[in-house]
Amino acid sequence: MLRPGVLWRRWLRPRTTKVGAEKLGCREVASGVPPLGSTSPGVLNIFDRVLKRKQKNWAAQQPELMRFDYLREEVGSQIADRVYDIARDFPLALDVGCGRGYIAQHLNKETIGKFFQTDIAENALKNSLETEIPTVSVLADEEFLPFQENTFDLVVSSLSLHWVNDLPRALEQIHYVLKPDGVFVGAMFGGDTLYELRCSLQLAETEREGGFSPHISPFTAVSDLGHLLGRAGFNTLTVDTDEIQVNYPGMFELMEDLQGMGESNCSWNRKALLHRDTMLAAAAVYREMYRNSDGSVPATYQIYHMIGWKYHDSQARPAERGSATVSFGELGKLNLMSQEKKSQ
Repeated sequence: MLRPGVLWRRWLRPRTTKVGAEKLGCREVASGVPPLGSTSPGVLNIFDRVLKRKQKNWAAQQPELMRFDYLREEVGSQIADRVYDIARDFPLALDVGCGRGYIAQHLNKETIGKFFQTDIAENALKNSLETEIPTVSVLADEEFLPFQENTFDLVVSSLSLHWVNDLPRALEQIHYVLKPDGVFVGAMFGGDTLYELRCSLQLAETEREGGFSPHISPFTAVSDLGHLLGRAGFNTLTVDTDEIQVNYPGMFELMEDLQGMGESNCSWNRKALLHRDTMLAAAAVYREMYRNSDGSVPATYQIYHMIGWKYHDSQARPAERGSATVSFGELGKLNLMSQEKKSQ
């Protein structure tokens, strides 16, 4: 019996390729925006953003791009479904960290009037997927969006924000460019992502080398995400978690797909090289601890979905403190009274 909320995929990796439509030209980040790789003063510099850009550019140049798109396409469709759940049209929308446009391909021009897509990797923008929505591609860092205040009716982001060094600033930037009563719909990897791979590498490295280094990038905890959204200025928040479990022939096929997705580790404290014996031991541990009945091994991707609105006077607001006319204690009495009336 499968757990609710978990998507199982067996023998993944579609082999078909897709030709993208002609693209509008990319433009560089607006003048005065800090260069790629820079961070705000006082921010802990965890990720090498220059390396991440190289990884994403390399992945976007591979001959079989569609082979590694299965996860991003799934999450992109989930975000599109959440956009369709909002009963309104969005004349101007922005995709932050769009990659090859995994959200836009699931939306239509009746819902979105014009779509701006931003990413740090120019090759991903050049090879973006087809969409019927008029689209403008912008080369920009998620932490330094080159747009004016109150510009967009909708901002979306899929599986990109887990690589930024300053997540609070990135969320504040998204809030800044949203119009009042605009909405942000996003998704990012959660803390339990790839826990099987993490445990296997740690056990193998400890046994073979007497200690371990971090090989899986750190992720935000779901308990912190709502606080960060509120701190950025969003209200009427919704945060929920989902899991996508993908089955692979083995650990090395999983790592190949992560590289093809542009999701290789780019932490500054990563270990540059793992010994061959350690890798073989980790693959054996992975198979022994997590192997499925058909011989494949699972990899879990935890996804945090979030929705936040920018304040507007027309939005519903909570009543003032002390304005209630009935206490919670009296609600129980009302239930008893209704039961007594039914029994009479």
